[in-house]
Amino acid sequence: MAEFTLAREAIKRGALAARSGCHIETIRYYEKIQLLPEPNRSAHGHRLYSKADQARLRFILRSRELGFSLEEIRSLLSLVDRGDYSCADIFNLTSEHVANIGKKIDDLKKLQKTLKKISKQCDKGNTPDCPIIDTLLGP
Repeated sequence: MAEFTLAREAIKRGALAARSGCHIETIRYYEKIQLLPEPNRSAHGHRLYSKADQARLRFILRSRELGFSLEEIRSLLSLVDRGDYSCADIFNLTSEHVANIGKKIDDLKKLQKTLKKISKQCDKGNTPDCPIIDTLLGP
């Protein structure tokens, strides 16, 4: 009876993709790079994703939405899989991620400032003389 219940809770890859809002290819990729484990298969060879597989995919997708890299997600999942993590461990990984985001924001602000500066030099004329191109070409 337990096998029947498990089979009813498991879903095929197409249903998993539809439920999670991601593409089938994304699920394949996460399996290939071993973020998702190889799922069980039905008697007919269909991949069957358990509730745990579905939760793991949600975790991965949500982590990606929050900007975590695949390696950061792998680290988080490794801690969770081993079951020997503390809230402090997760906090430290997340804090590093937040610091990296801050650096990226600073870099983007510098980039924006530079592009605004060189764009102001442009008279938007019909000649090929363009200070933006001149700046990009450099000395």
